[in-house]
Amino acid sequence: MRLLLVACLRPRTGNATTAARIRDHLEAAGHTCILKDAFRYEGPSEIANLISAEKYEAALAIHLYKGGRLLQGSSIPFGIIFGGTDINEDIKHEEKHRVMGAVLEEARFAVAFTEKMKEMAESEWPYAGNKICVQTQGIMTTPSTTFNWKRFLQNAGIPQDTDNLCLFILICGLRRIKDPLYLVDVFSEWHRKEPNVHLAIIGPTVDPLFVSEVKEKIKRSPGVHLLQEIPQDDLHAAVKRCFAVVNSSISEGMSAAVLEAMDLDVPVLARNIPGNAAIIKHKDTGLLFADPQEFVLLSKSLMNDPTLEKKIVTRAKDYVKKHHSWECERKTYQSLILRLQ
Repeated sequence: MRLLLVACLRPRTGNATTAARIRDHLEAAGHTCILKDAFRYEGPSEIANLISAEKYEAALAIHLYKGGRLLQGSSIPFGIIFGGTDINEDIKHEEKHRVMGAVLEEARFAVAFTEKMKEMAESEWPYAGNKICVQTQGIMTTPSTTFNWKRFLQNAGIPQDTDNLCLFILICGLRRIKDPLYLVDVFSEWHRKEPNVHLAIIGPTVDPLFVSEVKEKIKRSPGVHLLQEIPQDDLHAAVKRCFAVVNSSISEGMSAAVLEAMDLDVPVLARNIPGNAAIIKHKDTGLLFADPQEFVLLSKSLMNDPTLEKKIVTRAKDYVKKHHSWECERKTYQSLILRLQ
């Protein structure tokens, strides 16, 4: 089949990565899958014209509102993949809630990353329960073998002669929902007392106005560094060299950055929100913090307890292998797409 996949495709964001991975799964089954950026289209009529002009036979959308609204009233069958902010945040807005319900009613199927996400959707739209399936994100990491660690530190402005450098990395698209400034004050205060600890925030600009705030804040925050996004293979290599990966989001669907760190044998410290708690068991596969002060306490305990660190990375790796199989994800999407024939 000739398939259209509509998603928010800002480079090196979670949605773009997920879309590319699903496209690969479908093309491996012999389909043609074309990605289109949801931000380029105003409404369903533009997508309807695209479908007619490019002769698509079926469609998929990532994010029930941002992508799904464009397929409303579509002449071809379609499926939906929940994004995270659609179910966690957009559901609170009356008009978005109405649109998402209408889209879900038309969709042949919907995919949720977690059981919790499915339950939340079912509670809002009970009629859709039998068409929502759960498929966790499939994870495959590919760290670069030619990654230059010294150049990475130099670009970040991190002194290379620091004794016992302890680098934390926070990976996110720079927008308010990801809350990259949540830990900046406490981390900078910690750095003043222990100059070997550093926090690198890495990610693409999603909200330019917010990025200006981030840059101004970080200028006044010793020990915290802002880097532009880097190719995924290099990012994976950088993660392997860091002490821990951090997630401070207000809301998450399922963080690929967290899962990739787990797969790379790197400890994760994540804000205790439903999306993170769904994949991290505290002090077993990672550490969950309720506030910035607890983040520092947990970080210090991890730095001083090699046994705990080893336990966490071992169990996290096993968890990813068992529950986030790339091969299992491929089989699921190749099976679901048959419902659109």
